[in-house]
Amino acid sequence: MPLGNPATPIGIANINSTVTTPFTLHVIPRDQHTISRKDISPNALRVLYRLREAGFGAYLVGGAVRDLLVDGRPKDFDVATDATPEQVKQLFRNCRLIGRRFRLAHVVFGREIIEVATFRANSDDGSGDREVENGMLVRDNVYGSIEDDAVRRDFTCNALYYAIEDFSVRDYTGGFEDVMARRMRLIGDPEQRYREDPVRMLRAVRLAAKLNFQIDGPTAEPLPRLANLLSEAAPARLFEEVLKLFLSGHGVASFEGLERYGLFAVLFPESAAALKSNRTGALRRILIEGLRNTDDRVANEEPVSPAFLFALLLWPAFCRALIGLQKQGMAPEEAQRRAADRVTLHQLTTIALPRRFSLPMQEIWLLQSRFGSRQRKRVLRTLSHPRFRAAFDFLLLRQAASPEHQDDIAFWREAQLQNGQDLESAPDSVLAEDGQEGDVPRRRRRRRRSGGSATTTTTGE
Repeated sequence: MPLGNPATPIGIANINSTVTTPFTLHVIPRDQHTISRKDISPNALRVLYRLREAGFGAYLVGGAVRDLLVDGRPKDFDVATDATPEQVKQLFRNCRLIGRRFRLAHVVFGREIIEVATFRANSDDGSGDREVENGMLVRDNVYGSIEDDAVRRDFTCNALYYAIEDFSVRDYTGGFEDVMARRMRLIGDPEQRYREDPVRMLRAVRLAAKLNFQIDGPTAEPLPRLANLLSEAAPARLFEEVLKLFLSGHGVASFEGLERYGLFAVLFPESAAALKSNRTGALRRILIEGLRNTDDRVANEEPVSPAFLFALLLWPAFCRALIGLQKQGMAPEEAQRRAADRVTLHQLTTIALPRRFSLPMQEIWLLQSRFGSRQRKRVLRTLSHPRFRAAFDFLLLRQAASPEHQDDIAFWREAQLQNGQDLESAPDSVLAEDGQEGDVPRRRRRRRRSGGSATTTTTGE
């Protein structure tokens, strides 16, 4: 595709409107940006060159260009082209076509996938494949020019194109200037774009957190007003978005952004209510500490668990539900089980939390009540529980809210260093024999301090 005039006026047509907004094409030559081919995936370069050699336009696009400009390390490299998905498949034997809402070509190189998308257009003359339900796009496969493709993207920072033929960056929406200013700005009318796809509100917060960008005023203004639109999004999609928000290394900033714009209360209504009513701020301290630890693990390339994440995010809701059941006079163990089930069931109406994560999440909560016990067999059973390590890590987080867990942490830290025989032969001053009431006075003392089992401790927190 020819380079064209560096200042060619173009227009943006909204999907459901004929109104256009003028924009200007800016070409940023190689000596005025920091992108180098050595930082681009060799497989992405192969795709770009093959498409160009076949006579098609081919550009590195979106997040990879944005991240390269801010000295980031892109994990994925996407390509935009004027070749149709079927034409891309003809060029690459290692290509498969996917998607219903967006038809895409995936070129597979071992474990790396280069996603190739055909330029899409805003307006549909009837020859394309677009479907809108209640103002939301459910299918969008109307192909167009690179200009069309640029102006239908979500944020200006994602509408930048790296041209392989001359190594320039093509900017149709002012995205290059926004990236340099570290600014998140939606293309087109923000309210309309959010109504088309409410998940864009989460993307705005997530990208701002990841890139340390500020959300532009007009882009931020509708967020609190339209937050409830998230309830119309598919619960399975929201689950994936939550993982991106909190398990990508920027969880604390993402949480603060969601809170600031009223989005957290829509995603996690019961936790948000619990945080608001917790006057000591203890529950919030646990949440922030847990997210900070998760960010550190991601930065150190250590594994992170969705089950542990949701145990953290829904812990305020669990504590609040537990207190309510206790006030009704329910027995402690039954109250804990009921609270765990109730919170999980209510959350599923918003976010589709798979059972392979919700069950371990509940076990992490329920194990908290065992940390106050010193009965010999209970200690051994607790140590052998498959979720013990995660539950103990969760206990460590609770220390951020209350120092009263210090004795329990010290005991269980030492218990992990001993083998079964050592624990079996431990003196009664350390472990109570089964059936003895040796640990009851201790638990009663802790109860007066709002401590002891998870039942009393969560109330204190």
